[in-house]
Amino acid sequence: MKKKYMIGILLGAAAGVFDLLPMILQKLTWDANLSAFSMWVVVGFLVSATDLKIKGAFKGLLVSFLVLIPSAIIIGSKEPLSLIPITAMTLILGSLLGYFQEKLSKS
Repeated sequence: MKKKYMIGILLGAAAGVFDLLPMILQKLTWDANLSAFSMWVVVGFLVSATDLKIKGAFKGLLVSFLVLIPSAIIIGSKEPLSLIPITAMTLILGSLLGYFQEKLSKS
């Protein structure tokens, strides 16, 4: 496997851990925690594998929100207010993931 893919997966796992911390404190269900963590691992891989000619932070934002959309529809239909922290975390973690993926893959 290429180095950049491994970096993407590892950065995605790190983003997943950061996303899980407040979820664990809120005592959310294991399926919600697993869903969020796996989403970030997938986003990390996709950011590393996507060849869009845009800045890393924006690529991370774009990919993370595109991956989030199906879950956000389901979440929003049941608990619309929970989309506020989800959107905030996706904005922060997606842009950081893309930024660090770009920086670490160049070295």
